[in-house]
Amino acid sequence: MTRVLVIHGPNLNLLGIREQSVYGVVTLQEIDRMLVQYGETAGFSVDTLQSNHEGAIVDAIHAARGKYAGVVINPAAYTHTSAAIRDAIAAVGIPFVEVHLSNIHSREDFRSRSYSAPVCVGQICGFGPDSYILGLEALRRTLEKKGER
Repeated sequence: MTRVLVIHGPNLNLLGIREQSVYGVVTLQEIDRMLVQYGETAGFSVDTLQSNHEGAIVDAIHAARGKYAGVVINPAAYTHTSAAIRDAIAAVGIPFVEVHLSNIHSREDFRSRSYSAPVCVGQICGFGPDSYILGLEALRRTLEKKGER
């Protein structure tokens, strides 16, 4: 079975209580359950990881090489600040899809710049928790086109 990883960045562990008008009321645990269920119906195994620490995210990206066919990543605030995460994504040689719950392009100016999007297959944002499902579907289709599924 094809294995994929979903990485959640900083502060996403507070989903459901943090800025509900922006991020909604769905918790990270509910999103993770939704992702695992979607993976089962789509024919792949989904592992999830959340970290508030940039280095731990970089380490997880490095460890994904050879273990996962691809990664869906929500770098959260690191989207706009982390050359280290961007460089790690570029280095591992597997497809990444960047996702965001909110539409980062309609928010504060600093949020419209993504360091990581240019080294990802694509970016999906603004669909709440469904952004993750759309990201998994985009990753599944990317892997099929590459003949890796």
